[in-house]
Amino acid sequence: MTPAVRQVAIVGSAVILALIVLFAVGCPQYKVYSREKAGEAALAEARSSKLVQLEEARANLASERLNALAEVERAKGAARAIEIEAGRITPEYIQYLWVRSNRFNNATTIYVPTEAGLPILEAGKRP
Repeated sequence: MTPAVRQVAIVGSAVILALIVLFAVGCPQYKVYSREKAGEAALAEARSSKLVQLEEARANLASERLNALAEVERAKGAARAIEIEAGRITPEYIQYLWVRSNRFNNATTIYVPTEAGLPILEAGKRP
């Protein structure tokens, strides 16, 4: 073997030995680093999820408060309407309120109960 080939073999062996040592030392270190980073990512995601849940809860609370205020205003309006009617709520007025509160399209037939509680049927209706 020539001295140049011997020198290349020694350098190559040294490089391979250095890579093996680096791999043997670095692999466990990398596993620790990798697990640490995965734990940090999981913690960050958990914090983010918690913040999202808190914001959703706050939004739901605000929505419920506004719905409660709207319900109070509706009740005040109904009480005022009864006051205007001088406390006289007739069955016809209740029927009127029911019809007014429903949204009907042109194809809808409305059956309103009569005195006996029976609806007037479409017997006289012509196609």
